[in-house]
Amino acid sequence: MTLDRRLNACRADLAAEHLRGQVEAAAFTAGVGKQVAVGIAPLKEAPDWDARLASEMLFGEPVTVYEERDGWAWVQAASDGYVGYTPAECLEAPGPRATHRVTALHTILYPEPDLKSAPLDMLPMSADLALAGGSRDGFMELAAGGWVFHGHVAEIGAPLPDAVAVAERFLWTPYLWGGKSSRGIDCSGLVQVALRAAGHQAMRDTDMQAGSLGREVDREAPRARGDIVYFPGHVGIMLDGGRLLHANAWSMTVAAHPLAEVVARIAATHAEPVTCVRRL
Repeated sequence: MTLDRRLNACRADLAAEHLRGQVEAAAFTAGVGKQVAVGIAPLKEAPDWDARLASEMLFGEPVTVYEERDGWAWVQAASDGYVGYTPAECLEAPGPRATHRVTALHTILYPEPDLKSAPLDMLPMSADLALAGGSRDGFMELAAGGWVFHGHVAEIGAPLPDAVAVAERFLWTPYLWGGKSSRGIDCSGLVQVALRAAGHQAMRDTDMQAGSLGREVDREAPRARGDIVYFPGHVGIMLDGGRLLHANAWSMTVAAHPLAEVVARIAATHAEPVTCVRRL
């Protein structure tokens, strides 16, 4: 059986225990649970800093570690099942269950409830936080240490009301292949992060999303705000009936372009420029 290695931890020498009987490997392991300990952890295609960025994992995200070697951990992210390699130093033992989630584009983690104190890290939108319960001077304390501004977080289970409005906040963010934050983001990352903030689970890559999100609607019908439009290897979300918001390699930013313009550009190299349209 051929399994998608983006979503299944399987190599010739080692594979996840739950794949026993589905794949051949020299050894199997159940893995060890850890969580992301830094604001943004790279998820690489290979255990090498020069390897291509496949995705990113965000602060507080649980992961299963199947192997640690030479400073790299081979992991599977809990949020979307993505498999890759991350620096082992980006991980720590699991902490208390997350209670809150960052709702700002990013927030600063401070050592004290003092905006003049030296920042510890930057925590991106959708980062999961376990709060200790303490609050002071408009800041909330994390169970693992550090403080964040109370207006930048919300309880898990209290999603933002409009995924499109969330996506709009990323306007002019630089395009970054594999990125998932306001530091840099790609097309499917933008859709995934915006939907997650609004309480919808989305897979990581365009082909995965196109086969799983919401329901498919007629590609020839008029577009509506929130429609998610898929192209060969690309995706964007409609701001209204005519404009597509997307992280794109033409402007190297998150930008809004007329849908007709995007379709015409892609039609120059693909006979079927729009592959499907999904609606939540």
